[in-house]
Amino acid sequence: MTELYRKNAGIIVCNTQGKVLSCQRVENYDFNWQFPQGGIEEGESPLEAAYRELKEETGLTNVKLICQYPEPLRYKFSKEIIEKFKKLGRKNVGQEQYWTLFLHLGTDDEINFKTNPQEIEFQAFEWIDIQDAPNRVVDFKKEVYEKVCAYFKPFVEQQKL
Repeated sequence: MTELYRKNAGIIVCNTQGKVLSCQRVENYDFNWQFPQGGIEEGESPLEAAYRELKEETGLTNVKLICQYPEPLRYKFSKEIIEKFKKLGRKNVGQEQYWTLFLHLGTDDEINFKTNPQEIEFQAFEWIDIQDAPNRVVDFKKEVYEKVCAYFKPFVEQQKL
């Protein structure tokens, strides 16, 4: 049987200081920091989903596209999450992510985690060095984060003023 992976847009936002936006999830578990991300809807391109998810999760729209990762990357959820999703009727075992890098052109006060009060995913944010991001995520995302962070690091450094 083929395993099902949900198509997902992963988003890295950098600033002109060479830092990237790391967001703290509302759930209380270890390593609960991550980049914004979300499902790709039917008929939507990964780039369209990245713009939409970024706005929904962080309120950010004042961004410039820098580049996209050349291929999708997959990760598998932990067994606990897979079991939880099965009970909710979800059949995917992980996510197939399409990564996009944006430059934030605005100010931090534009970040708003309450754009949809029924679905708040984050409670705090920090601007961090991109190479530190993989050490802040849950283990099952670490390998994907290592790949995208290594790939995007030179592009992030090029944005420094």
